[in-house]
Amino acid sequence: MKEKVYQRLIELTNGRYSSLLLKSIVTSSFSKKLIREYSKVYEIELTEVSKDYKSFSSLQDFFTRQLKEEARPIDAQQHTFVSPVDAKVESFGKIIEGAIFTVKNKPYTLMDLFGKQELVEKYKNGQYIVFYLSPANYHRIHSPLDAKVIRQYVLGKKSYPVNHLGLTYGKKPISHNYRMISELEYQNNKYFTLVKVGAMFVNSIKLTNTSSTWKKGEEIGYFAFGSTVVMFFEENTIQFTEDIQQGAEVKMGEPIAIMI
Repeated sequence: MKEKVYQRLIELTNGRYSSLLLKSIVTSSFSKKLIREYSKVYEIELTEVSKDYKSFSSLQDFFTRQLKEEARPIDAQQHTFVSPVDAKVESFGKIIEGAIFTVKNKPYTLMDLFGKQELVEKYKNGQYIVFYLSPANYHRIHSPLDAKVIRQYVLGKKSYPVNHLGLTYGKKPISHNYRMISELEYQNNKYFTLVKVGAMFVNSIKLTNTSSTWKKGEEIGYFAFGSTVVMFFEENTIQFTEDIQQGAEVKMGEPIAIMI
């Protein structure tokens, strides 16, 4: 019952006009007055931010803030994948029955997510990890490895919540939201895929790197609002580090998986 009520409420509020209203509020010059209080509520470390909070033009500008370069050291080991974002590990593990992964007890299929059978075949029986970015997190996305971009494409139109309630009661937002899918190749013809999932009300994924190669730790884009990133690995190619546990907090640049 709770699931159906939640889904109906979101359907009623997730429209063009509610999206425009939300955008107008957070991008207004007035909203900059909220930055200090926002940072206190979410315990944001202002000393890490690249410039003084008073110099941001709006709450939205602050939300997509950049950090000082030394704030997020990048693990330099060649055999490690690093976290692409600051986030909470929402779920991780093996892709079961060939092409199903589970988040908040909801089964998702690779076909629903990717929309391409060739990608489904590539990641069957592989592994996945889901990162949730809260309003408190740094919202820039970085490359987890030196890699070559094979393809990038977009699926979905609307974006529903990807927070705890959204993932628990929503209509499988990870595979139905607006999402940008990036498939990459790394050493010895191995592949991984990074899925950037839009958040509630707006399709908020912005690319800042359109080159054909990504360097480990370099910025590739950002979320204009809170969201989720999902990574997929081929079978028998990685092992998650001991620090990766459900609910664990990770920082961009920290190792999350080791190549095997």
